[in-house]
Amino acid sequence: MATKSSGGLEVATLAGGCFWCLEAVYLGLRGVERVVSGYMGGHTARPTYRDVCDGDTGHAEVVQIEFDPAELSFRDLLDVFFTIHDPTTPNRQGNDVGTQYRSAIFHHTPDQKRIAEEVIADLAARKVWRDPIVTEVTPAATFHEAEAYHQDYFARNGHQPYCQVVVAPKVAKFRKVFGDRMKQRA
Repeated sequence: MATKSSGGLEVATLAGGCFWCLEAVYLGLRGVERVVSGYMGGHTARPTYRDVCDGDTGHAEVVQIEFDPAELSFRDLLDVFFTIHDPTTPNRQGNDVGTQYRSAIFHHTPDQKRIAEEVIADLAARKVWRDPIVTEVTPAATFHEAEAYHQDYFARNGHQPYCQVVVAPKVAKFRKVFGDRMKQRA
């Protein structure tokens, strides 16, 4: 995805642990048109899930989000991002450990970089977390779409233990905090 997609949509790329969690949440957010799970920030030309899980590629599990800036701002995306994951644990989210699970904002524009830095500074000043925020703010690099079986993972595999224990609580927290921002169910 490019910085701007057709139809005036913008693109954001975020890493906050397992991409299944982020994808499940952002798919439910009003103003989000598309979410694709993938990898960014590493040095391997065509990483696979197995490569990334081995921890040798330098990639983070990310979601690339196409959103309508007339309905949802980049700052709004970050409000959700910093609510549903712990930005204070380097290379870790819960039991998921490794550089692929780091907290990162891959900015596509100077404005996204500025907003990300402002949001992080504000959260730090308000001492929202006891520990320092370690979220990386890095220029977007080549996006590698994850294998097809990772797309819409929670919707197709919500019964699996990992989804019930890890993904479902993040989705529930999103619904509780941002219920007024959810897409209407058909």
